[in-house]
Amino acid sequence: MSLNVEHLPTRTLPAEKPLRLLDNAGHAVSGESTGGFSLPDVETLLDLYRKMVVARRFDVQVTALTKQGRLATYPSAFGQEGCEIGAVASLDAVDWLFPTYRDSIALLTRGIAPGEILQSFRGDWHNGYDQHAYRTAAQATPLATQALHAVGLAHAARLRHDPIVALTFIGDGATSEGDTHEAFNFAAVWQTPTVFVVQNNQYAISVPLARQTRAATLADKAVGYGMPGFHVDGNDVAAMYAVTTAAVERARAGGGPTLVEGVTYRIESHTNSDDPTRYRSSREVEHWKRRDPIERLEKYLVSEGALTESLRADITDAAEDLAAATREVMTVEAELDPLELFDHVYSRPRAALAEQRAFLEAELAEAAQEAGR
Repeated sequence: MSLNVEHLPTRTLPAEKPLRLLDNAGHAVSGESTGGFSLPDVETLLDLYRKMVVARRFDVQVTALTKQGRLATYPSAFGQEGCEIGAVASLDAVDWLFPTYRDSIALLTRGIAPGEILQSFRGDWHNGYDQHAYRTAAQATPLATQALHAVGLAHAARLRHDPIVALTFIGDGATSEGDTHEAFNFAAVWQTPTVFVVQNNQYAISVPLARQTRAATLADKAVGYGMPGFHVDGNDVAAMYAVTTAAVERARAGGGPTLVEGVTYRIESHTNSDDPTRYRSSREVEHWKRRDPIERLEKYLVSEGALTESLRADITDAAEDLAAATREVMTVEAELDPLELFDHVYSRPRAALAEQRAFLEAELAEAAQEAGR
């Protein structure tokens, strides 16, 4: 008997209410919807707002550069700022971040320069920054592989009594991968200091969440592994920050891993090669645009008298300065050396690789000599 999933009836997931601290209109909420978490102080929220505004301007600028042909590809995180910034801001400098290919704004928030972030998207290097210096692993294109790496590093840190935490981002589609199951199970069994942040942006490229799982929420999956799970409004940066901060503190204290599902939305296409109109409606996109994470926090800060016009202008200027710097660094042609293909492959050079390197070096020298004639 064969089962054709294309003929299965479509299913709408239950309208589970996610944990939130600010509603869509920017009002502080109370009661059960807060999950017992408290709204961060105004200074913290102002810092999160600044980081989100700068991150979005960077994202918009990089998308424009991709359309101009300056980059090979770029997966935008427009609309997911609350989820990403709230989570990564909860980390200390000694902690490790394990990102996906869509988490460039998280890297930016981590302090990595635009030119270093974008080298891989331009095709210059597989990874353009020092991972140890920034405590940030390379952006992973294969789904969920970084989750295992995060757990492995966290387990090693636990064995060394090194009080660090590893936070990894995972997409909703990646929760269907075997690597995710292995990471969740290993982390829970060995009680590793790992925080899993699932950015549920509704689509695994073009496949909607209802075709990924029968679970009411992705956070429910935590129960089966024996770890806490939180279903959070990912467009509420205050809630994401509060929940992930608590998860990081719990992990650091030896409490083990936590799964945090941030319900958010990818406003732009999957990448510049994607046509989202083939699998989602403009009405759906407009629905989520009205739940913008930056506008939500902005309304709250204005109502509290914390975000003045002068401060807003300063933040906008800082964002524009970063955009200009990003444009400038992308106009500089990279000086590429084909022999770098053989660098950083093995800690100890192998004879076969050395032979291949010598062959290519001779071939390049011969080509250069012919070009100079």
